[in-house]
Amino acid sequence: MLALGRVPAARRTPIIKRAIRRGIDFLFSIDPATAVYPTRDGAKPNRAWWKFGFPVFYVTDLLQLAEALTALGHGTDPRLRRTLQLIRDKQDARGRWPLEYDYTGKTWVDFGAKHEPSKWVTLRALRVLKMAAG
Repeated sequence: MLALGRVPAARRTPIIKRAIRRGIDFLFSIDPATAVYPTRDGAKPNRAWWKFGFPVFYVTDLLQLAEALTALGHGTDPRLRRTLQLIRDKQDARGRWPLEYDYTGKTWVDFGAKHEPSKWVTLRALRVLKMAAG
């Protein structure tokens, strides 16, 4: 969905439009803030879903889902309201967001200290909120 959101609307083929529509339908089939998407074994959502991190590799988070949905023009969709509120609630008094999930020791460089304000997570969150505002 992130990649499809980068394709300019005028250049989206019918197949791309259909893929976006199906993706949006699936992502909004439940409240994204709950993450109770259907799974093969009925497993509960991974706790990392609600932990915002950087970079985003094989573990995604709710913030990345919000990035995809807002990039596709769904930032004002009422079904995203709880997700956006959850994002806002993680902001500290100085307008920053903490690094809650990281890959320290798994990448060539570290991207900040866990549980401390992160310029990268803050950038991600601010971009989402800006796109959601219109």
